[in-house]
Amino acid sequence: MDSLIMCIGNRDGGDDGIGPHIADTLKIDSLDFVVLDCGTTPENYTAVVKRHKPKTLVLIDAADMGLAAGDIRIIPKEKLGSMHISTHGIPLSILIQYLEKEVEHVIFIGIQPQTMFGEISKPVKKSAEQLIELLKKKKIDQIKIL
Repeated sequence: MDSLIMCIGNRDGGDDGIGPHIADTLKIDSLDFVVLDCGTTPENYTAVVKRHKPKTLVLIDAADMGLAAGDIRIIPKEKLGSMHISTHGIPLSILIQYLEKEVEHVIFIGIQPQTMFGEISKPVKKSAEQLIELLKKKKIDQIKIL
């Protein structure tokens, strides 16, 4: 398998629900990669990653990067430990470190949230649409690196 996408976030947490929103949208299309809605417990999906053995694993989540709402960035693993990323039980830096033993390439994509309560904000939803198109066209290399 070429790619597996882990979408992370809390559906009831405003822009933190952007990961599950992206998963819902991608699952509607017939794609040549597996999409997982991991909710707030991505660590529960490590067995799925091991079973599929993708070459590339893409994680998507809301991440406070100090940017404008909706900005999308690839976040290098070295920067993950110092950032506030969503509302998970274990730090994503530890999850990524574990998963790197199972896959060739791990990419973390963060979307800057505007709000962490209520509905997903308009700028974040618009950015999600752009990210979905990049994923479908396999052009994530066009995303800026933080």
